Amino acid sequence: MKCSDGQWRSVAYLSKLLDETKRNYKIYNKEMLVVIRDLENWRHLLEGTKSKFEVWTNYKNLEYFMKV
Repeated sequence: MKCSDGQWRSVAYLSKLLDETKRNYKIYNKEMLVVIRDLENWRHLLEGTKSKFEVWTNYKNLEYFMKV
């Protein structure tokens, strides 16, 4: 969310442990799993909204998915 001082701030945070199987995923798969899990978690807030939203991340490994 962009605040009145012009700075962007996080509006939500979700933390969850990976199960034993998912701990063995390659790093870029783990990071994509986090994005998918977050979208599923906040789906009820995102569906039907008239505003567009963006997912911002600093994970360079996710660039792999942008090329596929």
